[in-house]
Amino acid sequence: MTKAVLRSYQTDAIAKLRRSLLEGHKRPVVQMPTGAGKTIAAAEIVRMAVAKGKRVLFCVPSLSLIDQTVEKFERHDIWEIGVIQAMHERTDGRMPVQVCSVQTLARRKIPKADLVIVDECHVLFKFYDGWFNSEEWKDIPVVGLTATPWAKGMGRLYDDLIIGTTTQELIDQKHLSDFKVFAPSSPDLTGVKVVAGDYNKLQLGKAMDKAPLVADIISTWLEKGENRQTICFAVNRVHAKHIQNLFLEAGVPTGYMDAYTDMLERASIAKQFADGDLRIVCNVGVLTTGVDWDVRCIILARPTKSEILYTQMIGRGLRTAEGKDYCLVLDHSDTTLRLGFVTDISYDKLDDGKGKGVSEREKKIALPKACSKCAFLKPPRTPVCPACGFKAEAVDTVESVTGELLELTRNGQQKSPAYTTTEKETFFNELRYYAQSRGFKDGWAYWTYKDKFGVGPANTFQKRIASPSPATLSWIKHRNIAKAKQRDKHEQRKAG
Repeated sequence: MTKAVLRSYQTDAIAKLRRSLLEGHKRPVVQMPTGAGKTIAAAEIVRMAVAKGKRVLFCVPSLSLIDQTVEKFERHDIWEIGVIQAMHERTDGRMPVQVCSVQTLARRKIPKADLVIVDECHVLFKFYDGWFNSEEWKDIPVVGLTATPWAKGMGRLYDDLIIGTTTQELIDQKHLSDFKVFAPSSPDLTGVKVVAGDYNKLQLGKAMDKAPLVADIISTWLEKGENRQTICFAVNRVHAKHIQNLFLEAGVPTGYMDAYTDMLERASIAKQFADGDLRIVCNVGVLTTGVDWDVRCIILARPTKSEILYTQMIGRGLRTAEGKDYCLVLDHSDTTLRLGFVTDISYDKLDDGKGKGVSEREKKIALPKACSKCAFLKPPRTPVCPACGFKAEAVDTVESVTGELLELTRNGQQKSPAYTTTEKETFFNELRYYAQSRGFKDGWAYWTYKDKFGVGPANTFQKRIASPSPATLSWIKHRNIAKAKQRDKHEQRKAG
């Protein structure tokens, strides 16, 4: 098998790591974005160590990463590999390289080694504290690998941060895919408490698993998803199943995966996704790491305050692929507006556990703001919208039931129109068919069209009758729901 060729940034990261170790650091962390090939860089570190007669333990936090790591090591011409994970067929304690499940290692006697490498090291197991700080292991080098070295207290376990490269650098070099984000108004998370730095899952699930919100996910993908291969991140199993069922009802082949999905079924789902037999996979927390799928769209239906979780979710769609122009992100969670773009998130130090973390970045980096008139996402500290010239005003939080997903751009340039003239004309004619079929007045289609685009239909449109698409029917349904809620609120204010 041909040895994988390292890219320049991988070689540079390894050189920085060697300097860090020579300077006396015992537990450096190497940060490389999702899709940057950190396992291949790690394989080169392992290969160099084995060439010097060293023994290496490579630790992974989940079973799904065991075989994936072994396969990547073999692609890098490393063959003397044993596995420490239950009764794995590759179990062989004589091998100089041991790929280890942390959970299994914690229950067994740890074999001697000259180097420990911890994959996804932002996942902090208590087991690591006792192991690394024991008398026998305190002088053994430990190298952490992660795309997101921002976990609270990482600086107590590791002692140096090496930034191999950044997401934006890899996008600029075409090693990662660019991305476009569309986002609606903020979902109503009133009453959802924050526990351990993120939303309470039980309360969040109830807030997000409302029929209008879930239906809007379906209609938005049908309208904007371009039939792209998609991963959907949901809050919990009930929420994910609800989304899956509505996609299936809409005729979209959709799979489901959670922590209880066994490895054989996961492999089957992955193959169906790769073959195009599944367009969407709804999941609960299992596709955030170790996924090398060709993903071209991400649905964020799971609000989070965690920069780590947010970056890992978006990262699933940033791998390049043939014919892939960009990753489409449909953010139904308001996370992008709350945390900024993933290309904005960076730190130059590990968190020391003394309260320095997200709040420190928020003081330094302003977040994007949506223009309240045209919904263009303006650069920070830009009072006048570059797209329409409107001066920004404070915007009240509104309840998100439905509405247009609006593109969130990362520069101040005028964004391209979201719809072609032909698409607008077709939409108007579908509205006319809908109005006639229900006996509505002639003006209904005009005003409904204006609700969507902000202006009336062009006089040049050919007035034909067109049967409404599922996306148009769904949009009409949720527009009616939104208007009904507005009327209810108005009546309540009058009664009060």
